[in-house]
Amino acid sequence: MNDPTTIRRLYGRRQGHALRAGQAALVEELLPRVAVPEGGALTAERLFGDDRPLQVEIGFGAGEHLAGQAEAAPGTGFVGCEPFLNGVVGALGHIRDRALSNVRVHMGDALEVIERLPDASLDRVYLLHPDPWPKARHAKRRMVNHGPLDLIAAKLKPGHEFRLGTDDPTYCRWAMMIMGQRRDFEWTARGPEDFLNRPADWPETRYERKARRQGHEVWYYIFRRV
Repeated sequence: MNDPTTIRRLYGRRQGHALRAGQAALVEELLPRVAVPEGGALTAERLFGDDRPLQVEIGFGAGEHLAGQAEAAPGTGFVGCEPFLNGVVGALGHIRDRALSNVRVHMGDALEVIERLPDASLDRVYLLHPDPWPKARHAKRRMVNHGPLDLIAAKLKPGHEFRLGTDDPTYCRWAMMIMGQRRDFEWTARGPEDFLNRPADWPETRYERKARRQGHEVWYYIFRRV
C-alpha cells in the first residue's frame, strides 16, 4: 500500500461561476498566447525565448501574488499553475492590465509542469494558501507531502526558496511536521517575526486579507533548499 504522504495527484474543482463574455474572451484569445507549451521538456528558452531565472507558483488563486511578483521582477520568468478556471481568468486579467510579458499559465496540475523542468532550474517555488484538506483521511491530498516535495527539491537550485503561506492551523502543524522530517530544506526563520509578518517581497492577496478580517492568523514560511 502506498505511503499517503508520497502520493502525487491533483484534487479539487475546476470551475465555479459561469464566465462573463469578457472573461470568456480572455480564455479564448489571451490564454493560448501565454499558455505553457504542451509536451516535452520545458526550459526558460522555450518558455520565454531566453535564459532567464524561473519561478513557479502552485495554485495561484486569482493571480494577485503571481502578477505582483512578475511586475516586480520583469527579468524573471514566472510560471503559474492553477486548475480552477475562474482563477486562471483572474490571472489573465492581471497579465492584460499590467502588460506582463514574463508570465506563463498552466490550467492544470502544477506537478506535471514542474517535472518537465530541468533539475536545479528554479529560483523559487510558491505554495500560498493551499487547500488544507482538514480531515485526517484526506491528509494524503495535501501538497505538502513527501512526493511533491521530492520533486520541488529536485527542481530548486541549492540555496533558493520554497515559500509556503497558510492561515489554517491544521495545515500549519502538518507542514511543520513534514518539513521537519526533511534534510533537503532548512527553515530560515530565526524568530516569530520571521513567519508572523509578511515579507516585503510577498504581495498580499485578497484571500489573505479576507483571512485576517475573519480573525485568522497567517503564517509565512520560507524554506531554503540545502
